[in-house]
Amino acid sequence: MFIPDIYKNENQEEIRAFLVKYSFGILVNQTNGKLCATHIPLELDTNKEGKEILLGHLSKENPQWKGFADNDQVLAIFSGPNSYISSSWYNHENVPTWNYIAVHVYGKIKVIEGEAVIDSLKKLTDKYEQNSDNPIRIANLSEKTMMQTRGIVAFEIEIQEIQATKKMSQNRDDIDHSNIILELEKTKSAQSIAVAKEMIKCRK
Repeated sequence: MFIPDIYKNENQEEIRAFLVKYSFGILVNQTNGKLCATHIPLELDTNKEGKEILLGHLSKENPQWKGFADNDQVLAIFSGPNSYISSSWYNHENVPTWNYIAVHVYGKIKVIEGEAVIDSLKKLTDKYEQNSDNPIRIANLSEKTMMQTRGIVAFEIEIQEIQATKKMSQNRDDIDHSNIILELEKTKSAQSIAVAKEMIKCRK
């Protein structure tokens, strides 16, 4: 990913918090000579060797997983808040742009089996059920229901490189920066307001 220095995010704690919060990503690899991409939750974790990994799974009907054995190099893409920025919000003539946060994770993928599959499903379910009034627990599901796990391919990605960008109008002076925030807040859009909040954090 091309990242101008001014927008490069190298705060490792912040990046990992982002991956936990915005864990619904895009898994990209090459299968049978073609690029494949699937939108799935990818959970940040640590394996038994203490290495950082992403956990996930695909349907066995999805041919993407068949390329893992031939080429284990994959890319996972994660996106955060983003919004259009009108140049009419500046105190000078310029072109419009877009503010956004994104993280690219490069790694080595391998299929996992057996109890490791159940463990990964427990972690995924427990995370997203924590605010439920009647949380589902993998351990409480019937044998019949759990038979559906035969239809998935679970995997872990050993993280080899992380590239992170946070484009939040860092190149604008204080007057323009403040005005962009005000205009974003006026839109009443959840995405735009989230960008405004990120801009405030970046300026502190």
